[in-house]
Amino acid sequence: MKQTGKQKKFLAGALLTLLLLVGCGSAANDSAAQKKTDVTQETTAQETAAQETATGQTAAQQTEQETSAPEAAQTEEEDLTAGLSLKELFAQHGMKVGTCLSTYEINRNSINQVIQEQFNSVTMGNDMKPDYILDQKESQKQGQLVVNFNQDAMMMLYWAKQNHFSLRGHTLVWYSQTPEWLFHEGFDEKNGYVGREELLARMESMIRQVFEKLEEMGYLDLFYAYDVVNEAWMEDGTMRQNHWSEIIGEDYLWYAFYYADQYAPETIDLYYNDYNEQFKAQTISDFVRTLVDEDGRSLIDGIGLQAHLYTSDDLETYFEAVETLGKTGLKLQVTELDVCLGQYQMPGAPTDENLRKQGLFYYDLIRGLLERVDAGVIKMDALTFWGLSDAQSWRREYSPMLFDFAMKPKYAYFGAAQNMEKAGFAR
Repeated sequence: MKQTGKQKKFLAGALLTLLLLVGCGSAANDSAAQKKTDVTQETTAQETAAQETATGQTAAQQTEQETSAPEAAQTEEEDLTAGLSLKELFAQHGMKVGTCLSTYEINRNSINQVIQEQFNSVTMGNDMKPDYILDQKESQKQGQLVVNFNQDAMMMLYWAKQNHFSLRGHTLVWYSQTPEWLFHEGFDEKNGYVGREELLARMESMIRQVFEKLEEMGYLDLFYAYDVVNEAWMEDGTMRQNHWSEIIGEDYLWYAFYYADQYAPETIDLYYNDYNEQFKAQTISDFVRTLVDEDGRSLIDGIGLQAHLYTSDDLETYFEAVETLGKTGLKLQVTELDVCLGQYQMPGAPTDENLRKQGLFYYDLIRGLLERVDAGVIKMDALTFWGLSDAQSWRREYSPMLFDFAMKPKYAYFGAAQNMEKAGFAR
């Protein structure tokens, strides 16, 4: 991968007056339908405002009140210092551990503190998706595609740098949360669709600008991985149809990685990311082997496993899929882990029995992954939980996260931390 030269610029502007309090956005769906988060995009990202907001006391920090919601049954012991923190545990296996992030989390003292104590990696839940970085007004004004990071993204980038966090970029080319106007003449939905060559040019421009702007602002070195393409394959082995494939053709996937390989520095691993990976393992394995340049050099570094799982899932089946993907020789990362109570479309009640089952599932899942890493069966250097508490989860009705609605640790936390005594095992 080649790193292009960039000009250094400093972005300055007005004070940030409004914080959007949103939780982590979904990068996956339970079925073909995709949940979307309706958040207004700020089109001008001001670094000065981000710094002042990230370092100053907000009203939410001064008068902090936790999300009001019914409390579920919890473990008797709630002290997180009784064992290894998550980042200490995963570091023993040569791995980073992360969570998804929004401005909500970094502007609530108690949540911010837990993130800094437990994690060393973050992924923006929404603010680096195409819907949030592509500026329609500026694109129309300049007559070419324009990438601008919004104020929330700038705040999180600044926060990550100040607190020494690594970042996963999510995501560049995706069928969802990508503005419709990107595919039309004049960046206007009222006009007809552009042709193949124009859309390829826009794809290249978007990818190039993302890496250039991150370098210009001094944040590129925070990133260790980037999801280049998200969710391109169906469970039946067919390619998902969308504007990218319809206008460019099926080779749009190859071009996405080709452009990312051109503009991303060597320090950033390039990933294909997908959900229901246990049902797509062979399809994904076959696909990533096609991502080579004219000299046979691989354009991809890794496969992202979203791991949106249920306590009713069979872990042995999941591990078989992980091992199949590991045989590609590429790195693997768990990118969006959550474990729902119950099964698909049938949420389980957060009873003590179900929460114990969830704790055991997390324990067995993490243990199985770490054992395979240590044995050299898979190359996995990072695992990311898709959220912190049930209150902020995109699947909150399934109570999938490590902490409950009141930010108290569940059996799930202790299971993930490999604390068998407190993970829900029978006494």
